[in-house]
Amino acid sequence: MNGEKKRYTFLSVGKPLPLFIESVGYNPREEDFARPEGYPYYHWLQTVKGEGVFTYGGQEYLLTPGKGILLTPFTPHSYYANEGDWSTLYITFGGDVTEAIMNSLEINFSSMYIESAELAFSKTIEKILDTVKKDNELSRLDSSEYLYHFLILLKKYNQFRNKGSQNVDRMRSIVQWLETMYSENIGLREIADYAQMSPQYLTSLFKAAFNVSPYAFLINIRIREAKKLLYASSELSLKEVAEAVGFNDTSHFIATFKKIEGITPNKYRHLFNKL
Repeated sequence: MNGEKKRYTFLSVGKPLPLFIESVGYNPREEDFARPEGYPYYHWLQTVKGEGVFTYGGQEYLLTPGKGILLTPFTPHSYYANEGDWSTLYITFGGDVTEAIMNSLEINFSSMYIESAELAFSKTIEKILDTVKKDNELSRLDSSEYLYHFLILLKKYNQFRNKGSQNVDRMRSIVQWLETMYSENIGLREIADYAQMSPQYLTSLFKAAFNVSPYAFLINIRIREAKKLLYASSELSLKEVAEAVGFNDTSHFIATFKKIEGITPNKYRHLFNKL
């Protein structure tokens, strides 16, 4: 990429594509951002030159050249240049079928990725930048096609990373079960019973596969679903939201939400009601 800043945003004109790009660009001098409420679309940010510090989920990541981060919608995050100029490529996207595609490809979670010669994420985004310059109906279709190809690359990356990892395969059914059972009154004991393992052995395998305990994974699902309800409805009470996502105690829900997201559920809801 040359030193010229590029940014394209797309307004909803007519019927949007089921998978569409909201914005795409290249920034030779990335700015500092803090989004405590997250961003309403899927968001990819990748380092081209220099390095940046990216924070989400209570952890800090150093984005050196070739490293990128995919964020799911409404994930609180912040980032800034570490030293000197930090050049980045980025893309934000959404659409009616996006969540289904992300689930099908098993990439519907925030994570860091590392580019390789076989999986050149940046080249696909550069193709999208070249395509959207045409600014016509065909370019919108082509860019959507390239976006899908980009998601396939992310899927392949996870397959390559997990190749030979029996832990991930063994834990996948547990993840799928948690995605359907999060609203029930379950904890580590119930998860272990489903997996037919001791809680200690399950936790060690799960941490080896995903670098997080199964109970923490469950809590993150519950908070993710709570954010959707808070954003979608201002009529539900916090007690109703808490119960809908599996919390038996409203105070525990509020405390957990604030610990993970950095703000209370009411504050989170207020931020989006202002948009």
